[in-house]
Amino acid sequence: MSVNTQQINFDVAGHGAVSGLVQSPADPVACYVFAHGAGAGMGHSFMGAVADGLAARGIATLRFQFPSMEAGKKRPDPPPVAHAAMRAAAAQALQRFGSLPLFAGGKSFGGRMTSQAQALEPLPGVAGLVFVGFPLHPPGPPSSGRADHLSDVRVPMLFVQGTRDALADLASIQAVTKKLGALATLLEIDGADHAFHVLRRSGRSDEEVLTQVLDGIAGWMRSGWTGWPESTRR
Repeated sequence: MSVNTQQINFDVAGHGAVSGLVQSPADPVACYVFAHGAGAGMGHSFMGAVADGLAARGIATLRFQFPSMEAGKKRPDPPPVAHAAMRAAAAQALQRFGSLPLFAGGKSFGGRMTSQAQALEPLPGVAGLVFVGFPLHPPGPPSSGRADHLSDVRVPMLFVQGTRDALADLASIQAVTKKLGALATLLEIDGADHAFHVLRRSGRSDEEVLTQVLDGIAGWMRSGWTGWPESTRR
């Protein structure tokens, strides 16, 4: 499949310019604004593998750097800055793929910053959120306070979670998504940790896990779209 790749730059209000990367198959059916985690930028191998895999499944992606990552800082941006970056990235995607269903989210920190931004004020044109390893709590005892804001999100959400994720106790994330009702879908990846690695004794490979993740995301985007509330469509 032919994939068009474009390096971009755009401004984050009050925080300077950041770089981004757009990947699009020849005839995309949707676009996903895919934010990176706290410890690695948009060029991390996992980010690239997800973008490549989604392109092969007809989904365009827009990756970008949060301002702190762009500046080479080790500490992640505070939420207001990350929210502004996510909002600016969504606006870029809307400008480029305005006729397509637009989704937003990210890996770990990137996903949580997306949902916080959406809860405060809907992101431009975004019809649904996709979390690739939602960080429900720090490593250690389970808690769910980081999910409180999700009750203010009014678009469909897909949670892709490894069952061994140390940042999202399985019973806790199951309870969170159940409480959110019809707007939340939980895709459990058996045996995967927060980085979507599996133990050798599981009998599965990381490549098989990634295929399940990608098929799940693309399938949810494709099959769910026509059945979602009119208010989430453009």
